[in-house]
Parts: sequence; C-alpha cells; structure tokens
Amino acid sequence: MAFDSLSERLSKTLRDVSGKGRLTDKNMEDMLKEVRIALLEADVNYKIVKEFLEDIRQRARGEDVLNGVEPGQMLVKIVHDEIIELLGTEQAGLNFREEGITTIMLVGLQGTGKTTSVAKIARICRQKFNRKVMLIAADVIRPAAIEQLQTLGKEIGVEVFTKGTGTDAFETVRLGMEYAAEKGYDTVFIDTAGRLHVDDELMQELADINELVHCDEILLTVDAMTGQDIIHVAQAFADQLPLTGLVVTKFDGDSRGGGVLSVRRITNVPVKFVGEGEKIEDMDIFYPDRMADRILGMGDVVTLVEKVQETIDMEEAEKAAQRLMEGQFTLEDMLSQLEQMQKMGPLGGILKMLPGYSQYADLIDENQANNNMKKTKAIIQSMTPAERRSPEKLRGTMKRRIAAGSGTTVTDVNRLITQFEKTKKAMDAFSSMQRSGSLNEENLQKMMDRAEAQANQVRLNNKRKKYKF
Repeated sequence: MAFDSLSERLSKTLRDVSGKGRLTDKNMEDMLKEVRIALLEADVNYKIVKEFLEDIRQRARGEDVLNGVEPGQMLVKIVHDEIIELLGTEQAGLNFREEGITTIMLVGLQGTGKTTSVAKIARICRQKFNRKVMLIAADVIRPAAIEQLQTLGKEIGVEVFTKGTGTDAFETVRLGMEYAAEKGYDTVFIDTAGRLHVDDELMQELADINELVHCDEILLTVDAMTGQDIIHVAQAFADQLPLTGLVVTKFDGDSRGGGVLSVRRITNVPVKFVGEGEKIEDMDIFYPDRMADRILGMGDVVTLVEKVQETIDMEEAEKAAQRLMEGQFTLEDMLSQLEQMQKMGPLGGILKMLPGYSQYADLIDENQANNNMKKTKAIIQSMTPAERRSPEKLRGTMKRRIAAGSGTTVTDVNRLITQFEKTKKAMDAFSSMQRSGSLNEENLQKMMDRAEAQANQVRLNNKRKKYKF
C-alpha cells in the first residue's frame, strides 16, 4: 500500500528519537537527516522536503523541545502535525447544495479508474449522506465506458442516464440534467471522457460542460502509481478548470505515496477520496489526520470502527460474542465471523489501522490467508448443521465425506477441528477469567505479551525461510 516504506522508516526513526533521554541539536539533526532520506525515497517533491524539514526545525526550537520532559515525543508530535499540514489541515468534504441539484463532474486521463470512481463515490453519497443520486454517462468516446457505468449503476442501485454514443457529451449532459430535475434527483455525477494526455479538445469539452451546469465539484482522478506525475497532471487540469478536489486511485498498490504528500502544497487542490481496492466499497473519504496517524504507525482506529459499522452485522456479532462467552461457540459461528471478516478487506490493512500493530502487517501473506479462509469455509459448508454444532463427534467416514465435498483432504478437516477446539478452549478460559473477576489489566498484559512473542517468532521463521539460514 502507498506510504508503507515511508511509514516503516519514519516509525523506526521516531522510535529511536523517543528513546533519547535528552534531545540535542545533534541528534535532532540526525533524525531530520533520516526523515529527509525517507521522504525523498517516498518520491516526495524535493522542494517540499526542504520546506518540511525547515518547518520541523523551527517549530522544535520554538517550543522549547530541547528542555522538555519528553523531548522525543514532542518531536514526534511536531512531525505528525507537519504531515497533516502537508496533507491538508482539515477533511475537505463535498459541497452539497441546500436546494436544487448538486452536480459533481469527474475528470482525468484514461486508465486512472475514473468511471469506477464515479460509482464508488456515488455509493458513498447515497449510503452515508442519504442523497438521491443519478449518474450521467458523458464519456461517449468509448462505448465500453457507458456499459461499464450502467453495470456499476445496477450494482449500487443508482440510475444511469445515457443517450449512447450517437449524442455528443454536451447534449447528453444537458438532457441528463433536465431528466434529473424532472425525476427529483438531488445529486448528479457526470462521468466524462479521458485522454492519454492533456489536450485542448479534452479541456474545451470539459469547460463547455462546466459552463452549462456550473459544477459544484470538479474532481480529478489520479493514479497513485504515477508518483510525481500526480503533481504535473493535477497542475495541468487546475490551470484549465476550477478543480475542487482529487480522487487518488490504486492507493492499495506498491506506490511510494510521495506524489500524494506533495500535491496539496503545490497545487492547493485537496485530496477528497482514496481508492484502496477493486471492489465497489473500496473507496474512502480522505482524512488528513487519520492518514498522518497511519504514516507514523499510530493506527487509524476511527476508520476501522467506521468500517466495522458499515460491513459487520452488529446484531449477529453481539449474539456470537454472547455465545462465545457462554461456551456455546460453534463452527456455524466461526463461518459467520469468517464471512463478515472478508467484507472488511485484507487482514494486513486491518492490522495497519490498529495502534502498535502496523509492524505485524508484513507477517500476513494475503494470498495464503485468502486461500486458507476459502478452504475453511468450504469445509464448514460441507458439514451438516448437526456436525457444525458438534464437530468432536465426527467419525472417519464423515470426515472423508466432508473432505470430498469441500475439495480438501481429511488432514485439512482434522486441522480445522483442532484449530476450532483450541480457539474454543482459549475463549472458555477467557470467559472463566471474566466470571471469576480475574480478568484484570495484569493478566490481559500477560496474554498480549504471549501473543506478541508468538508474532515475533513467526516473523523470525519467515526471515529464516526467506534468507535460508
């Protein structure tokens, strides 16, 4: 994911500084040198890096950091605040009209995921902001773009207006806005044509559409994988159109993220949304403070809670938790939890949102985790309801039938049953501690220490496999 290498290096550097009993000019400059290298390696614009470090230096000296009780932690806070300054001090929301139709036009080059982003943001507006949304397919250059938007519209339950490729973009938008007013829609998204590069014809078409509808939002989609080119593309569009925000796609890729850190300062155009996957729900509102937390390895609990609320059936989760605490947890409950976990996205991404656990995200082999989850689900789904409730009663013939039905082996079935019994035993012990009143902070810390020791052992084993020592 974007910022991974930057996050790892900055976290290590700031941990080293936090361990200093006293912060001096020398060790502060050593830290700033490491920060400089980390930012440049992350492809942050060199002018921005220079200004960023100078701002940290001035603030550190201006706040009596050198004589502070916890000087290292104060410096971490300053770095955190300066990253927020780079990204934008406040979350830049969408500008909805109080009356009439709010018009949002998405623009961008070909291949940046513009059409998909239209549907993803429309879904957010419909679900989070309770807007009555319609999409206009104004990319009449590519017939596939219209078909794609129609397919996405059906998926999110939103109407798509189109006149096909026989009507030009300007006329399509004009007729679409008339139709939206007639049907009582309050929010209209316009999906426009892209080009391989910025040209006069493209800009004129977009300017004409904006002149017609007076867009409340003009969002530029940019690909996080393009690095510093984000700045050049954003600047080119900003020079021709009154851009109100950026939509950064492919944020889950292995881009270094420097362009995203640089673009706000250089173009004065805020990032409003980031796309972190291929699924329709893989689009998030961009919060600068939360991203700064994630970059510095502090987690992002607020976003995680929001994701849980959006994807998890809370009533079912509470029932499962109650059964767990009462010692009634079954494989049916495990199947339900696996299905809900899959909705939340990759396990590594979830770990990165937990404070102090981002360092363990690299332990997760996503492909292997997905395959194991599919195998587990297949095994459980091949059991009868009675077998799911009492897996300890399974005999050899039953296990062979389950293995054949799930496309696995008897060994896989036995492994799942053993894993389930261990989990149930651990939760029974946890429940017993809670009932007896021995579930105190000290015992919880011991449990966490054991879990961390196990995680460190896994990391060491992985290194040994990688380097064969």
